[in-house]
Amino acid sequence: MKGYEKYTRQFFEAKPVTMDWRNKTYIDKAPYWCSVDLRDGNQALIIPMSLEEKLEFFKFLVKVGFKEIEIGFPAASETEYDFCRALIEQNLIPDDVTIQVLTQSREHIIAKTFEALKGAKHAIVHLYNSTSVAQREQVFKKDKKEIIDIAVFGAKLCKQYREKTEGHFTFEYSPESFTGTEPEFALEICNAVIDVWQPSENDKVIINLPVTVSHSMPHVYANQVEYMCKNLNNRENLIISLHPHNDRGCAVADSEMGLLAGADRIEGTLFGNGERTGNVDIITLALNMYSQGVDPGLDFSNLPEITEVYERVTRMHVYERQPYSGKLVFAAFSGSHQDAIAKGMKWREEKGTGYWNVPYLPIDPTDVGRVYEADVIRINSQSGKGGIGYLLETQFSMVLPAKMREDFGYHVKSISDHAHKELMPQEVYDILMRDYTNIETPLAVTEAHFVQKDGIKAYVSGEYNGKEFEVSAKGNGRLDAVSNALKAVVGDSYSVEVYTEHALEVSSKSHAASYVGIKSAKNGKLTWGVGIDTDIIVSSVKALVSAINRMKD
Repeated sequence: MKGYEKYTRQFFEAKPVTMDWRNKTYIDKAPYWCSVDLRDGNQALIIPMSLEEKLEFFKFLVKVGFKEIEIGFPAASETEYDFCRALIEQNLIPDDVTIQVLTQSREHIIAKTFEALKGAKHAIVHLYNSTSVAQREQVFKKDKKEIIDIAVFGAKLCKQYREKTEGHFTFEYSPESFTGTEPEFALEICNAVIDVWQPSENDKVIINLPVTVSHSMPHVYANQVEYMCKNLNNRENLIISLHPHNDRGCAVADSEMGLLAGADRIEGTLFGNGERTGNVDIITLALNMYSQGVDPGLDFSNLPEITEVYERVTRMHVYERQPYSGKLVFAAFSGSHQDAIAKGMKWREEKGTGYWNVPYLPIDPTDVGRVYEADVIRINSQSGKGGIGYLLETQFSMVLPAKMREDFGYHVKSISDHAHKELMPQEVYDILMRDYTNIETPLAVTEAHFVQKDGIKAYVSGEYNGKEFEVSAKGNGRLDAVSNALKAVVGDSYSVEVYTEHALEVSSKSHAASYVGIKSAKNGKLTWGVGIDTDIIVSSVKALVSAINRMKD
C-alpha cells in the first residue's frame, strides 16, 4: 500500500520501566468492572437509546452483575439529565450499585452534574480533559502548564460542589488521550489532581488511563500503565482504571496486559460497542478469565438473552463470529473439527473428568446458555463424517457404522454443495430417512418366514419391478438366508459385508435400527441400507432390501 510513509510511531515509551508484568502469565482475579454502555456505547449508536430503552438496559446491566455503571453526561443534554434523575427519583439504583457520570472541567457543567446527582446515595464523578500532544497543539493550542491548570481547576470545583451536595461521591480523573501523551506529563497532571483531591483509605480516587486512540502494540501500553502505577502519588489509595478503545483491534489484549501491569479496574461495553471501532468487549474479556478458571464476577450464563436485549435496545448486530457471543462461534463446519469435537465429547463422558478440555472448544457452550445440539455441529459442504455421525447419534439416536458414516457424509456434503446452503439437523436426518431407510423400490419384501432345520431356511415373498415372487433359500442365519433367496430374484451377485443393529427407544414399543452394507461382486463397491421396525428381524430385512435397491439404483 502506498502512503505509509506519512505515519510515524506515535506512541510514547515510558521511562524508566522495569516491566514486572512480564513475569506474570495469567490474571488471577477479576477487576472492578464499570459498564459504559449507556454513555460511550450510547453515543456511538446511529439512533441513541430512548429514555425507556436506557432504563431497561440499566436494569439489565444490574441483573448481569455490574456494580458500577456510567450512565452518561448529565450536563450534555436534556435526555441525559432526565435519565439520571429518573434513576434517582424512581429509586432504581440498588444500594450496592454506583452510577458514574462524566463532566468536563468547566464550572457550569460541574454545577449541572452535581444538580443531576441530588438524592443519589453514592456516585462516581468522572472528570476529564485531553492531554495528548496532538490535542494540546492542534485543538486547544495550550502548553503543558495551561492543560494542568484546566485539570486542577476542575478538581477543585468538584471538591467544592461535593462538600455542598448530600450523598457519597467518589472522584475519577482521566487524562484523555493518555496513550498519545508523554508518560512523564501524564504522571505530572494526574499527580496534580491527586494532590487536590487528597485520597484516603475511605475516600479512594480512580485514575483512569484511557486508550482513547490506540497507537501501539499492547506491551507498550502495559509499560505505560506500570510506569503510572509505580510513580503516582498516594498509590495505595488509588484505583487504577483502564478504558481501552479498539482502533488496532487490541482492546482485549491492552486490557489483559494492563491488568498484569497493575491496573485494578476496567471500563468497557457489552460486545465492544463504542466510538469508531469500539471499546473493549467486557464479555470477551470476562470470559477469557472464566476460561482460565477465574470467576469474572459477572453473570454471562445466558448469552442468547443478553444478545437479544442488546440488539433490541441498541439496534446493533452481534457479529456471528464475535468471541463467545456470536451464533457461529461454537459451530464446527470443518470435518476434522467435527470429528475431534465428537470424540472429545465422548471421551469426556466416558472418563468423567471435571476439567474441560474438548478440542476446538475453549469453554463449555452450556456455561453461557448455548447447547451442543444446536451449536457445535453444523453441516455444510465442508463437514465430515465424524460430525455428521455425531449429530445423528446425539440428536436422533442413529448410530451409523464407521464405514457408513463416511458414505453418508459424502452424500450429505454433495447435497449441501449443490444447494449452496447449510443443512439443519432435521434436514440431515430426513436425508437419511429418504435416501437410505426402508426403501421399497424396485424390490419389496412383504413376508419372510423361517424354518430351522439343518441351518436356517427362509421363505420370502414380495414384489420386484412390479411382479410378485415367492422364493426360498438356506443360510447361516436369518439375514443370510433372506439374502441368498433375494439373489435369485434380483439377478445380482453380492455379499453382506457389515450388519449392525441397536434399539432406538426404551419402551414396550421400542423400535430397532439395522444397518446393512453389501459389496457388489461386479465392482466391489459397498452400498448401504437402513431398516427401522419394531421387530429386529424385520428391520434387518428392510435394511438389506434398502441396500439392494440402492445398489440397483
